[in-house]
Amino acid sequence: MDRSTFLKSVLSATFGLAIGSKLTAMKLFDQPLGNTPKMPVLFLGHGSPMNAIEENEFVRGFRNVSSQIETPKAIIVVSAHWETKGSQVTAMEQPKTIHDFGGFPKALYDIQYPAPGHPQLANDVKGLAKSTEVVLDEKWGLDHGAWTVIRHMYPKANIPVIQLSLDYLKTPQQHYELAKELSQLRHKGILIVGSGNLVHNLGMVHWQKLNENFGFDWAIEANNKMKEFIGNGNHKALIDFRKQGKAFDMAIPTPDHYLPLLYALALQDKKDEVAIFNDQPVAGSLTMTSVKIG
Repeated sequence: MDRSTFLKSVLSATFGLAIGSKLTAMKLFDQPLGNTPKMPVLFLGHGSPMNAIEENEFVRGFRNVSSQIETPKAIIVVSAHWETKGSQVTAMEQPKTIHDFGGFPKALYDIQYPAPGHPQLANDVKGLAKSTEVVLDEKWGLDHGAWTVIRHMYPKANIPVIQLSLDYLKTPQQHYELAKELSQLRHKGILIVGSGNLVHNLGMVHWQKLNENFGFDWAIEANNKMKEFIGNGNHKALIDFRKQGKAFDMAIPTPDHYLPLLYALALQDKKDEVAIFNDQPVAGSLTMTSVKIG
């Protein structure tokens, strides 16, 4: 019996059926780089939590884009709804489904998305980050910026999902630089998703037209300018969003929903094609515009 056969027999005898699950949790970097085709990167306009249980053009867009992507080994989500002091990444085996909203129907709170976590991937993210310390988190889970969109893309909840937080002390440039450090993961079968909204001003929402696809002039102006910068690869202008005028200031009163875009853009390379989808305004002051890179 050669060494390889001997080791396999010992493992089988010792661990039985547990071997399969152990192997799936092996460190991704134990495999040589470039072992999978390069994965695309997404920025998803997640909008209302109700998109989790409604059937509309936006959830059809989420499903459609997932059909264009090779099934990922795991997913990393940078959500607008997890802001922390310092960068953190979820590292638990089974993240909880977080219902971080109020005033919605019971049917929404009943939804669970029991996707597994991926502690080893969390450790890999921590190891790749050189510009900042990334702390392993055991408490958060999957907030609605993650599960309300991912559940339409992968309804079986059988793909591991982890979240990377938004450090509210970082500058936009620092967020962009941190994202760049994760670029190797695109070659390891990892789908990286930024989840927010390009235009997100809840204080200006037209509540009487909450379900109508219309935008105020400033929202349309900002959204169109953002798409122009994205299409031209002008990441500098998008990083310096506070220098782009009044329409941008109204579109981005706080940066939480905008910053996940920078995580997606930072991972773009020169060969990546860019596609815009779900490009609709909602209730005057929100846009669902989403971006597929690669």
